[in-house]
Amino acid sequence: MVVDQNSVSKIIAVLSHPLRREILILLSDRGECSFTDLLNVLKVDTGKLSFHLRTLSVFIEQTSTGKYKLSRTGENAVRVINDVESWAEVADVNKKATQLPLASFGKRTIAFIVDFFLTLTITLLFTVPQVVSILRGNVFSPELSMVLFITLGLLWVYSMLLEGFNGQSLGKRLAGLKAVRTDGKKLSYDHAAIRNFGKAFLLPFDVIVGLRLKNKEFIRYFDKFAGTTVINLRLQA
Repeated sequence: MVVDQNSVSKIIAVLSHPLRREILILLSDRGECSFTDLLNVLKVDTGKLSFHLRTLSVFIEQTSTGKYKLSRTGENAVRVINDVESWAEVADVNKKATQLPLASFGKRTIAFIVDFFLTLTITLLFTVPQVVSILRGNVFSPELSMVLFITLGLLWVYSMLLEGFNGQSLGKRLAGLKAVRTDGKKLSYDHAAIRNFGKAFLLPFDVIVGLRLKNKEFIRYFDKFAGTTVINLRLQA
């Protein structure tokens, strides 16, 4: 089926005016509105509102009581408007994200050291017998491996939970850093889990491969894999 492009252009032109979009969204939210209701909410004069309602005739219809409501075409138009607004928001966030100052390798290292020693301290508090055994000279005992594994596991869970919540572990908060998604969307727990898996369990590989990418957004490979990066909140533009 061939679509009449002139008709498409006319529809886009009708929806291009912000007041018309506002009318359609208002009718979508309220179901029905009288002419007076629309006047009171939109704060426009009678002539202007009448003109825009006539222009929207394909998208709205009147009830038996004279109130305005969306037609089926209008309901579809509102879905399109919501989608376009979402796309515009993402595009705007993406544009801003490209202008955000990226965190340096040094500051990210400081944040990591703070987080690592925090989780190590917590681990030591809960593995006192194993620590005593290690201090007595059993450096290569299974206890050392267990303490290290618990520390790294705790580091992963701790980083995933805090970064998934607001993008900041304690180390990042102290350093003025924040983990964000490169597509501008909210960092989820899934993305935080992926990016921190490399940091906790595969750090040498994660950093070496990440640096070989030669992309300042992805100092670690698992950042690229998760679609995340770290920004410096304290760097003045």
